Amino acid sequence: MKIGIVCYPTFGGSGVVATELGIELSKRGHEIHFITYSQPVRLELLSKNIHFHEVHVPEYPLFLYQPYELALSSKLVDMVKLHNIELLHVHYAIPHAYAAYMAQQMLLDESIKVPIVTTLHGTDITLVGSHPFYKPAVTFSINKSDAVTSVSESLKRDTKRLFNIAKDIYVVPNFIDIEKHVHGFTDCQREIMADDDELIITHISNMREVKQIPDVIKIFYNIQKSLPAKLMMVGEGPEKEGAERLAEELGIKHRIVFFGNSNEIDRILCFSDLFLLPSKTESFGLAALEAMASGVPVISTNSGGLPEVNEDGFSGYLSDVNAVEDMSNNAIKILSDVDTLNRFKANAKAQSKKFSIHNVVPQYEKIYEEALRKFLSTN
Repeated sequence: MKIGIVCYPTFGGSGVVATELGIELSKRGHEIHFITYSQPVRLELLSKNIHFHEVHVPEYPLFLYQPYELALSSKLVDMVKLHNIELLHVHYAIPHAYAAYMAQQMLLDESIKVPIVTTLHGTDITLVGSHPFYKPAVTFSINKSDAVTSVSESLKRDTKRLFNIAKDIYVVPNFIDIEKHVHGFTDCQREIMADDDELIITHISNMREVKQIPDVIKIFYNIQKSLPAKLMMVGEGPEKEGAERLAEELGIKHRIVFFGNSNEIDRILCFSDLFLLPSKTESFGLAALEAMASGVPVISTNSGGLPEVNEDGFSGYLSDVNAVEDMSNNAIKILSDVDTLNRFKANAKAQSKKFSIHNVVPQYEKIYEEALRKFLSTN
């Protein structure tokens, strides 16, 4: 099948999932066309089955904000016609599903039939989409899609609660390529980051307010009071500067490494002992899953889709949002004893295998085939 994938090409979870999905689909014999404004960060290699088409947005003085949706719709029309793309899989309701629907209607005027599969990832629903300015467009885009998926049961419930949705929503969880987290290097070079007696705690995110970055610092502050430890903070975002200030105020800045964005996540996770994700909400929690696949137990909140990923008392622990003391105590409970830590590490890896890419991608293939069959039979 020839599939067009539209996503944000960034370090965020939706872009990572869309890219990994496209790569795996290409391995399964499908021809994949990524259509976005820059090459996705996880798309390291193009091949005969993987293609990238850049969306250019011409600048006109007439517009205060340049019309990306218009440029994307036009690009989709051109790429479908040029490459005979059979189906569009768009990640995020707006602007991607909205732009794809306009492209679909333009193509129908030329008797070209291309169904749309829309995957909801979270921010498009819980933050942007629920804003009164955007709510009608989100509702329209979801209802006009030929198939809709969400990455968790929690997100499906939120979507049904926030919008008047007439479409069925299939839950297809985010996934992990387990083979990529079987570390080929025998030396993680752990000593670069910490002394032999120090535990390594890690947090990876885009450091937005929803990630509760101050809570990460506070939890680590409590951990290091009981146990020798270092904190690895990976990512860039608006909360990073405040986190650095808080670390300095607490007198622990020398125990924290702020990496910024990194392409060496696997190596950082290789030498990590515990992962912190005290988010206000997560539609799924892909960062937690990636940590677990590397054998790193997770301390997280019980919000959104996190309980579907992190099994309380097995792969880590769940706490209420803002429950810093409870999360700190759970972290110390795991870290204080070597046998306990090793058991949680093994459990985390076992839990991650439930979300293997090889189990999840066939679910998307089935949805594609059904969407294509229904669309062609009714148009």
